[in-house]
Amino acid sequence: MRFDVVTLFPELFAPHLTQGITRRAFDSRQVDVRLWPLRDHAEDAYRRVDDRPYGGGPGMVMLAEPLLRALTAIRNERQDTAPVVLFSPAGRRLEQAGVREFAAGQGAVLICGRYEGVDQRLIDRHVDLELSLGDFVLSGGELPALALLDAVARLQPGVLGDARSHAQDSFSEGHLLDWPHYSRPEVWRDAAAELPVPPVLMSGHHADIARWRRERALELTARRRPDLLAAARASGELRPADESYLASLGL
Repeated sequence: MRFDVVTLFPELFAPHLTQGITRRAFDSRQVDVRLWPLRDHAEDAYRRVDDRPYGGGPGMVMLAEPLLRALTAIRNERQDTAPVVLFSPAGRRLEQAGVREFAAGQGAVLICGRYEGVDQRLIDRHVDLELSLGDFVLSGGELPALALLDAVARLQPGVLGDARSHAQDSFSEGHLLDWPHYSRPEVWRDAAAELPVPPVLMSGHHADIARWRRERALELTARRRPDLLAAARASGELRPADESYLASLGL
């Protein structure tokens, strides 16, 4: 799949595309990322890509025309109908289900907004989807674009050392958060305490381990993200044993 990224700061992407385990996806072109510096598509001598907003107010607005020229160049090269995505605080929140859709698709054209926003006429005519990482405001769309690329890359075959890893992540199977994880040493000591690994994880009893993990995931989700637990209930994801366990905790 291919992702074309329209950005004012292409230099922000190189460190993230060449480091860490997900670089396998980018090196192999399983996830083919192409950067389009927006100022290359400005026509005036100052390479202007923004201007003051009509109606007054602070900040600047990204101009429609340079963005359209960039999109046209990308469309001419891609020759497909990949969706155009704008990262915006007004967008739909990016969730794992959406990441899976991108990971199984042809890719997308990603517009990294900046300043006060993008001229609404460009959005109305050429943007298929607006996405947000959450209810907060960033300086631009580069970080959300990198988050999407990373999330998509780790779902590609052969990228993670164990193909089962992403299947056990939070949100990968329904709405529950992931359970706690432990590794060596068996007893970890800090300045104030000796902290052992939960005994069930050392038992070798796979059914007991699976039940413990399920219960911890249920408890963690109930305490930290009751909205996700409500969604799990509404979708029929919870089993009778799950409800019994939560009731025993008063949850």
